[in-house]
Amino acid sequence: MKNTAFTKFHEAMGAKMVPFAGYNMPVQYEGVNIEHETVRKAVGVFDVSHMGEFWVKGPKALDFIQFVTSNDASKLVPGKVQYSCFPNETGGIVDDLLVYKVDDLTYLLVVNASNIEKDWAWCNSHNKMGAVLYNASDEISQLAVQGPLALKAMQKLTDTPVTDMEYYTFKKLTFAGIPDVIFATTGYTGSGGCEIYMANKDASKIWNAVFEAGKEFGIKPIGLGARDTLRLEMGFCLYGNDINDTTSPIEAGLGWITKFTESKSFINKAALLKQKQEGITRRLVGFEMVDKGIPRHEYEITDAQGRKIGEVTSGTMGPSVKIPIGMGYVPVALSKEGSEIHIKIREKILRAKVVKLPFYKG
Repeated sequence: MKNTAFTKFHEAMGAKMVPFAGYNMPVQYEGVNIEHETVRKAVGVFDVSHMGEFWVKGPKALDFIQFVTSNDASKLVPGKVQYSCFPNETGGIVDDLLVYKVDDLTYLLVVNASNIEKDWAWCNSHNKMGAVLYNASDEISQLAVQGPLALKAMQKLTDTPVTDMEYYTFKKLTFAGIPDVIFATTGYTGSGGCEIYMANKDASKIWNAVFEAGKEFGIKPIGLGARDTLRLEMGFCLYGNDINDTTSPIEAGLGWITKFTESKSFINKAALLKQKQEGITRRLVGFEMVDKGIPRHEYEITDAQGRKIGEVTSGTMGPSVKIPIGMGYVPVALSKEGSEIHIKIREKILRAKVVKLPFYKG
C-alpha cells in the first residue's frame, strides 16, 4: 500500500485506515454520520492525494483534450475548471475527470485514484496529435477542504481573495507561505469549499496551517466513508459504482457533459449521438425507499413480481436527508419521477420510488 504525505497525521488522529485504490487511506475518524454533518454545517478536510494529475501542454494540448474528453474544452478560459469524461470506443466511460485550463498551452487533468494507470495508458494511446503529456500523480498532494465555512477559514492563509470565487474556478496563489499552490473551488460534497494542490514537500506545513486556520470554525478531518455519503446525497456519480466501462454518459445522465458541437470530434461521438437522438433503453435514477430497508451496492432492483430489472449502483442511509436512498439503472419506462420500483433486501421485495436528484437540497 502506498502512503500519502498526510498518512502520519491520519494515524496520529486515530483514523481507521483501509486499503483504497492502492493507498492506505482513512475511512473514518469519529464516525461517518458525525463527519458527514461536520461538512454539511461547518468545515471538514479530506486527504485526496491519491487522485491522479496529468499535465497536458503544448500547441496541441486543446486538440488532444477535445478528442479524448466528452465536454467542450474550447469553452474554458484560464482559471476555469470543467467536469468531463473519457468516452471509450464501445459506448462506456474510461473515467470521469476534471479539466483545468491554466493557459492556452497548459491544462491539468485530474482523474480518479483507481484509474490512474488505465487513464495514463488511454491518454498516451490516443495522443496522435502530439500533445506533451506528463504524469505528476506521485508528485502532488491534495486536500479537499469542504463545507460552508471552508473558504472563510482558508482566506486566513492567503492574501489573494478566495471567498468570492465562483464554483469551478481556480487560482495559483501563495498559501500558508507556499508559492504556486493551486486553489480550486471544486469538490464532490455539495456543501461548497475548495480543493488545494501542493508539492509533496509542502504537504505537512499546509496540513498544519489548514487545521490551525480552521480551529475557530470547528474544522475536523474527514474519512472516505463520509465522502461517499456526501456525494451520494448530491446524486454525484462514483466511478466503479454508478459509471464504468459499460455505462454510457447518456444513460448515466451525463448528457450535459457530452457536447455534440460540429467543431468537436471525440472518441465514439457518432455512437453516443445516435443514443441521444434515438433514445436509450435504461437510465440512471435516484430513488428513496418507501418500505423500511437500506439499499446497498449490487442489490437487485425488481418489478412488483420480483423479476430483476436492474441493480443498485450506490445506496445508503442518507445522514442529512434521514432516509434510505440509492441510485441504479432502470428501464426508461420506470425512470420518471414518482415511478415505483422495488429493491430486493434480504429476500424481501421492498417498495421504492424514483425521485429527482439531488436528494439533499441544502
